[in-house]
Amino acid sequence: MAQDQTATFERHIHEQQLSQRSQAGGELTWLLSGIVLACKIIGEQVRRLGLTNQTGSAGSTNVHGEEQQSLDIYSNQVLLECLGSRGNVGILASEENEDPIVVFDNRDDGEYVVVFDPLDGSSNIDVNVSVGTIFSIYRRPESNGGSTHSEVLQPGTQQLAAGYCLYGSSTVMVYTTGDGVNGFTLDPTIGTFLLSHPNMKMPARGNIYSVNESYADSFPPYCRRYLHWLKSAEDDSLYRSRYIGSLVADFHRTLLKGGVFLYPPTSFYPEGKLRLMYEASPIAMLAEQAGGIATTGEESVLSIVPKNLHQRVPLFVGSPFEMQRLQTFIQNPLKV
Repeated sequence: MAQDQTATFERHIHEQQLSQRSQAGGELTWLLSGIVLACKIIGEQVRRLGLTNQTGSAGSTNVHGEEQQSLDIYSNQVLLECLGSRGNVGILASEENEDPIVVFDNRDDGEYVVVFDPLDGSSNIDVNVSVGTIFSIYRRPESNGGSTHSEVLQPGTQQLAAGYCLYGSSTVMVYTTGDGVNGFTLDPTIGTFLLSHPNMKMPARGNIYSVNESYADSFPPYCRRYLHWLKSAEDDSLYRSRYIGSLVADFHRTLLKGGVFLYPPTSFYPEGKLRLMYEASPIAMLAEQAGGIATTGEESVLSIVPKNLHQRVPLFVGSPFEMQRLQTFIQNPLKV
């Protein structure tokens, strides 16, 4: 079946905003087009990685003490430039920057806050494993004399939009504005994202679990018991283990195939390792809009009011059946 080349990302988001009678329809469309442009540029650089000088470590670390890849720095700069020039973005916050960046030209009228992980899974980049960009958009609160940080630190329930771009065998953009989830695939022949996965729904139950089991001995007891249940299921519901190590890629599979993705707390990271604002919250919004569930094991990810920009949390996200079963292990760890 031929792809409808009129069903572009820009047309879709514009029509969706009009159907919602959103007063910010045109503004949000313009902002999202900046993200699309940045992802096209980053995706092309990823595709040509072996032919450019963006391979390998940059010889520096980010705010988390993690080794930066050259493409981390490049991707971060591309997003800062593409979004900083939109004219309606007031604050940008990135995994790679310690503090939020105020777009000074728009200090008074930049009405949006954009939070992003410019290149999730970048430690895999040199071995040609799928990586991605994660983004989240908030409305900038009216000035109340607070700090820039206070304008950024909003719970996930306040997200206007969230999404990711996956750079793999194809370049795929998945996003939500709170009215379902839609996926677009980049057609390289015309340089445009075309609607390929309309109204995405996570299956109610899957047969895949995704977790880094090398840390299993340091998982909480309820999580170890849950893993044992997953691995000892009967043949008619046998679970298979699949773990890529790039959050975007692992979640994209979970979104399409169902099952569960787990990044529990460990003895090394008792508060969890994934960052709340630019990893867990946008992924949680996408999951819940597609009919899935996302928690920290104790509370809904979207309900958490961040304490700082780089706050870490555990993340459990997946299909209702697997997530509800997980909850029984958490609530009744000795009875299941």
